[in-house]
Amino acid sequence: MAVTGAMLVLFLIGHMIGNAKLFLGKESFNAYAEWLRTVGEPALPARTLLTLTEIVLAAAVILHMWAAVTLARRAAKARPVKYATKKKSQANGYVVHTMRYGGVIVVLFVVWHLLDLTFGVVNPEGFAATPYDRVVAGFQPSRWWVTAFYVAALVMVGLHLRHGLWSAFQTLGLVGGRNRRLLNAGAAVFSALLILGFLAVPIAVTIGAVK
Repeated sequence: MAVTGAMLVLFLIGHMIGNAKLFLGKESFNAYAEWLRTVGEPALPARTLLTLTEIVLAAAVILHMWAAVTLARRAAKARPVKYATKKKSQANGYVVHTMRYGGVIVVLFVVWHLLDLTFGVVNPEGFAATPYDRVVAGFQPSRWWVTAFYVAALVMVGLHLRHGLWSAFQTLGLVGGRNRRLLNAGAAVFSALLILGFLAVPIAVTIGAVK
């Protein structure tokens, strides 16, 4: 769970930084997208490293979900009887409502994201358009519902990430005393900044700041 989570966090950081190149202009963003497909050439065929990265990420997502289900079943088996207290803990409230159902929304978001901006199946410009044009077309004001879906899904990603970081701190035994508030705030701030970085692109296109 921790290893695959760390891999996905590193991917999110890199992906967010790459997305930010959109603000540098069409040529810069398209050049970055082309670099992703050709990195490793001529030693390796085009798209080799990108394909390998996609395979590793897909495996990480699957293993992450499998680990979540396995841990949930193990916890239920270890204590089939609910606690007597009615106070909702972070695990019983936050995880159940955000991590479980939020994970489903995130998966649907990833599928749409690929169909929209990677394969161009549901994008107005189609696959033949440049990556920059697909992004701009995908988040036009007339497609506000797409932007709204992205915002909702990315908020779920942020909540998921925030809890994951906090759980990692607890697992490593770092939470205690003064560290508790500091690490809690650190997890929240890091997650918020990362998601705001992702949200900047669709919102900028929707409001006309990027054309």
